[in-house]
Parts: sequence; C-alpha cells; structure tokens
Amino acid sequence: MPHRLTLVGYRASGKSTVGRLAAARLGWPFIDADTAVEEDLGQPIRAFFAAQGEPAFRAAESTTLQRLLAGNACLVLATGGGAVLSEANRALLAARGGLVAYLHAPAEVLQARLRHNAGGRPSLTGGTVSDEVPAILAVRDPLYRAVANAVIDATRGTTAVADELHRLVANAEPRTTNHEPGQ
Repeated sequence: MPHRLTLVGYRASGKSTVGRLAAARLGWPFIDADTAVEEDLGQPIRAFFAAQGEPAFRAAESTTLQRLLAGNACLVLATGGGAVLSEANRALLAARGGLVAYLHAPAEVLQARLRHNAGGRPSLTGGTVSDEVPAILAVRDPLYRAVANAVIDATRGTTAVADELHRLVANAEPRTTNHEPGQ
C-alpha cells in the first residue's frame, strides 16, 4: 500500500473536499497545497498572484510542493490546479506523490461549479474564472493524465469518489489503471 495519495485536477474538481474525506477513511493527515502556499507566502494566492504574477506564484508553489513531499510521512495531498504545469513538479509527483489520482470532470461541470463558487481563485487569462475553463483544461488535461496512476470521474458524489480513492490506495493498483467511465 502506498503511503501517500496525491490528487491532481482542475480547480473545482473536488480535490480538497474529496481529499479530506479520503484522508479520514485512511487515517492520514490531509494537506491542501494551496493553503500551504498561502501560509508560506503569508498572504492569499489571489493577492500574491496580482502583485507578483503567475511565474512568481508557480515558483512559490513548486517550493511548497517540495517541502510537503519531503520525508516519508503518510498524507493525502490536494495540489493546486496548475501544479502539473511544471515538468519538475510532475517529476516530483511521480517520484514522491505515492498514488496520484486525477479527479476529472468535463469543462461544463467545472464551469458550473466555478460560477456557483469561484472560491477566491484568480483569473488566469483575464476573463472570468468560469469562462477560461475550456482553454486551460485543454492544455492541462494531458498533463494530469500523464502524472496520474488513476483517472477518477469527479462528477459522482464526494462520498463515492472518496470511497474509490480509499479502495485504490488499499489495493495499490498499478500505474496504468484508469477508472474513468468509458475508458
């Protein structure tokens, strides 16, 4: 059984919500990487992003991920949606992230969730947070899939997704496993 579960996926895919539930089932601590980045920066991501820009934010995010994945402590980690943009982060997740699960949801579902609650997330394109989803997801989806051991349908209820993640960790399924419907 792996000693870590790392969740990747677009913003609003449910990484934090499902991560907390999966951590409780596993008896492991849960860490939200975005919260850890804010703690390391001493300010909200939105404020840092607006003042310093995306490259500075991505560098800070990488530093935080390295810290979080150092050592061998059991944990469930919800990464930021753009963490996979860095090749070094993808390598780190593959080497130290344990079982990496991509919580996949179609762009329309993500847009609806973000329209309902953008959660203080900064726009990455200058447009509305929900309008930018299709273009950014098209770039990130292959990166999420490349780093993931499993692709999970995140449109199901949070309990069902957390239960599936628990089963995956307990069964330590191989890297090539894909749990997305129709795959």
